[in-house]
Amino acid sequence: MKKNLSHSFVFLFLCTVTNGFSQNKSAGPVIESFGKVWAIENLTFKTDTTKVFKIVFDIMDSPLSYSELNRSIETAARFLNMHAQAGVPKENLKVALVVHNKASKDILSNAAYEKRYLTQNPNSDMIKELLAADVDFILCGQSSLSRKFPIDEAIDGVQMALSAMTAIMQLQDDGYRLIKF
Repeated sequence: MKKNLSHSFVFLFLCTVTNGFSQNKSAGPVIESFGKVWAIENLTFKTDTTKVFKIVFDIMDSPLSYSELNRSIETAARFLNMHAQAGVPKENLKVALVVHNKASKDILSNAAYEKRYLTQNPNSDMIKELLAADVDFILCGQSSLSRKFPIDEAIDGVQMALSAMTAIMQLQDDGYRLIKF
């Protein structure tokens, strides 16, 4: 009896403690299918919702598996969703992704990707949703040629720059802040 009673108290304690952490991540409102984030309450460092956030993501790494989503690209969806959920107007969120190195393959159209890797591009739907939300995708011209991923095989809407270095520098000159994960 005593053992059962102590187990009951432990169970009730755990239920009480974990109940405060039952929050779920959610996507949207900018990117509905990707970029789930936590809602953060009781902030002590407040987000300036009147600020224009101009961000450039340096995307160079890619998963080893050809069927795995590139989480570095999904970071842009998380950025958009978390700030919109926090009250920053969508028009105040300016996002660009400069894609180079191993990640160059991740912006290929489904047809080009499947021809090379025998599977659909797992990033295709996410990239299309990001492009529809006015996110800029910029492919490094140097990576395009050295890795043999021509721009005409990229998802429609992807732009090509002379180099990733050039694109990042120009975007920074235009007030974009570099985020590298």
